Amino acid sequence: MSNAAEDREETTPNAADEAGDLIDHNTFDQLLEMDDEDDREFSRSIVWNYFEQADTTFVEMETALSEKDLDQLSSLGHFLKGSSAALGLTKVKASCERIQHFGAKKDESGTEPIDEETAMKRIEEILPVVKEEYAEAEKYLRKFYGEEA
Repeated sequence: MSNAAEDREETTPNAADEAGDLIDHNTFDQLLEMDDEDDREFSRSIVWNYFEQADTTFVEMETALSEKDLDQLSSLGHFLKGSSAALGLTKVKASCERIQHFGAKKDESGTEPIDEETAMKRIEEILPVVKEEYAEAEKYLRKFYGEEA
């Protein structure tokens, strides 16, 4: 198999510059190393499944937010955090972890309790941010795989 980092450099010459702190390339490279030498179909399918999961999860988060369902928001934050971490999407992962904590009525670090009103307010503030971070990651990944968003 070829070196995933070298392949990424060949595919997108300034990949690390373009991704900035958006993607942990050590994690993403591990996914790329599972691809066959001549194509990226395996990793592409994982990434496209993630896109579908994220879209569905964001809809579910909006519903849970409108219903003030903090437990559901915490659970959805945890779910999307894990999926994002598996791809190395560091910004999305970090924001989803915050949603998980706020949904559990904890502060950003997950250590100090906060009240329900504060938790709802913080989730209302972070949800648009995580959606923007996701949109950036999706655009970058679609470009990486040769499909513009």
